[in-house]
Amino acid sequence: MAGVARIPRSRGVASGVLLILLGAWAGLAPFVGPYFHFAYTPDKAWAYTSGRLWLSAVPGGVALVGGLLAASTSYRAAGCVGAFLAAAGGAWLIVGTPVIGRLVKNGSISPGTALGGPLGPLSSATRVFLEQLAFFTGTGVLILFFGTLALGRLSVFAVKDAVLAQELLSGVPGDEYPAGSPQSPAAAAYPATTGQFPAQGTQYPPEQTGQSTEQYPTTTSPFGTPPSDTGPLRGPS
Repeated sequence: MAGVARIPRSRGVASGVLLILLGAWAGLAPFVGPYFHFAYTPDKAWAYTSGRLWLSAVPGGVALVGGLLAASTSYRAAGCVGAFLAAAGGAWLIVGTPVIGRLVKNGSISPGTALGGPLGPLSSATRVFLEQLAFFTGTGVLILFFGTLALGRLSVFAVKDAVLAQELLSGVPGDEYPAGSPQSPAAAAYPATTGQFPAQGTQYPPEQTGQSTEQYPTTTSPFGTPPSDTGPLRGPS
């Protein structure tokens, strides 16, 4: 079962990198948005509030950590845990504000209010819609999508996984990793011998071993030609 738990390291790289970027944006956007007048109140960069911590920084950090696990691990269980964490972080970005509003009645944990008013070509209503989409619901949907996508890719048992498991258990390279390939786990587990003994499947040339090059060497006798048949032996008369 140890071989079944292994997966190619490249399996979750694409989804993991996207989750890392989206998680970083979700956690930092409320703190850097005021630089561009695109934020929730308070309209001040790097200002700490409980809402920014629990509704943005925490789910964004969870998604980022999950993306790191999904992108870097070669173990199926660790990758699935990372993808699940990322998906959970995305879901919290979507539903965290109404859930906190129901659980915390005093309003101490709040995302604030989206900044209104015209901003360049954007009307006030469009600006508020885009702020909500970029900071919470839109980013949360993308993180949830890529998290579930990574979870599906990492949990499925593909043909490549069967080849890798067989190679790890037997030590014989399969078609996925040709013999001598540095990516082959068997090559790492059983390195080629470079000392005085040849690697498996090689032979020394005859001139190095001192062996005769004749396929059927001639047998010679130190006494010359063997005597011919002289008939039956006779005892003393």
